[in-house]
Amino acid sequence: MSNITAAMVKDLREQTGAGMMDCKAALTEVAGDIEAAVDWLRKKGLSKAAKKAGRVAAEGLVALLVEGNKGVAVEVNSETDFVARNPEFQDLVSGIAGVALKVGSDVEAIKAAPFGGEGTVADKISATVAKIGEHMSLRRAETLSVGQGALATYVHNPVVPNKGRIGVIVALESTGGNAEKLAELGRQIAMHVASSNPVAVDAAGVDAATIEREKGILADKYREQGKPEAAIAKIVESGIKTYFKEVTLLEQPFIFEPSKSVGQALKESEGAAGGPIKVAGFIRYALGEGIEKQESDFAAEVAAQAGHAA
Repeated sequence: MSNITAAMVKDLREQTGAGMMDCKAALTEVAGDIEAAVDWLRKKGLSKAAKKAGRVAAEGLVALLVEGNKGVAVEVNSETDFVARNPEFQDLVSGIAGVALKVGSDVEAIKAAPFGGEGTVADKISATVAKIGEHMSLRRAETLSVGQGALATYVHNPVVPNKGRIGVIVALESTGGNAEKLAELGRQIAMHVASSNPVAVDAAGVDAATIEREKGILADKYREQGKPEAAIAKIVESGIKTYFKEVTLLEQPFIFEPSKSVGQALKESEGAAGGPIKVAGFIRYALGEGIEKQESDFAAEVAAQAGHAA
């Protein structure tokens, strides 16, 4: 009997999209012959998922799950928004969120983790692909926790509770005893994050490379306007402060009271909450952001088909 290695199983799985256990069974059945194992899986109908793997999956669901002082956001993609309304797909996403809450943010670790009694998460995804008939993938996951305080969530236009196209988790650290007030404030800030899309909590959280890029853009802009080089540095520093007001959470105008910044609103809420409040972090996932979607010209497709038929 041929020795079936993990590398062989991984190779077969990448070629076929079949589950880990199915790949191992196929290799065992054909004494380790990869090509024969591919045929074996095809005959069993287990490589069906592989046919979907080349398709763009930019729809699906963002899901949030919070238990105690820890929360997680996951994005699971599908090809069409119809699948997001499929209860089986929704159950898959819920199960993945539950695994991610325990395993952490590493996508590969999540996919390798057990999914109930149905093999690994990757196996379950492949099985669901084969059943529903669309390419699906776990794109990303991120966890957030707070020591003392509250985790607040908001899902914009949820398809079902805690699942939709935009999901936000906000961590508020506070020693205040008014949990109800803290939860209410946290939800408002989560709604603000969904709407205003800040890049960081404050200026210290903005990536250094991003700041340098913005400075370069500003400097070039004022050089083209003929500003003297000696004055450009000061103008750029002023421009960066304006940039921070636009992109950092605490400096953005609060959507519920635009005359105040989020930071000011937090400070004014500390009395009602019973103690100091700090935004420890946030997660904002928007479904499909950054994925290049395939655009099709339906009219052109119909005309092309008509031309072929003529």
